[in-house]
Amino acid sequence: MDDGHRDTIGQAWESLVATARRTAAEGLVVGTSGNVSARVGDLVLVTPSGVPYDRLGPGDTVGVDLAGRQVLGDLVPTSELPLHLAVYRETSAAAVVHTHAVHATAVSTLVDEVPLAHYAAAMLGGPVRTAPYARYGTPELAGHMLDALRGRTGCLLRNHGTVTYGDTLDQAYDRTAQLEWMCRLWLTASSVPGRNPSLLTPAQLDDVRTALEGYGQQG
Repeated sequence: MDDGHRDTIGQAWESLVATARRTAAEGLVVGTSGNVSARVGDLVLVTPSGVPYDRLGPGDTVGVDLAGRQVLGDLVPTSELPLHLAVYRETSAAAVVHTHAVHATAVSTLVDEVPLAHYAAAMLGGPVRTAPYARYGTPELAGHMLDALRGRTGCLLRNHGTVTYGDTLDQAYDRTAQLEWMCRLWLTASSVPGRNPSLLTPAQLDDVRTALEGYGQQG
């Protein structure tokens, strides 16, 4: 490995650890739950299994190839490695964030699709689906997740949590935060006795999707 590639991996690992710590600091995970990954070429960097994020340093880098073979580090990769690898094999993702966010996980026990209480759903590609339950770390869970992610950049895992991906760690994290916020919003509105939240129509969401194409700083 040349120095340039080693530096790239080191920077990616530093960003990955910062993102993982952010999920804990902002209440999206508890303890060692959840996991984060980033792709650097044919290498996938992942958080290790059962290690608190605040204990991770530059010497704890964990990396696997796209077949799941460990090629970097001594710590055991996250038990959700099949989930992360499935996203990289089937999408153009450069980063994946998996959390046990409270409101999103609560919603995963209630609905097959997050109700369209807010147009932020368009930022995830459309109405967010809930993948059927399967035990963590299994190929079955990864398969259910891929079905739920079809045409989307995020989904819920029933009785489990969230998965989002993006072109960068920041984008993947932001999508997780948006998803948790949308779920909290719907739970809050739907808890008012005798009232049902108004929901957006598919046409209204499509209109937002079109508007988002010109959102932010261009060029």
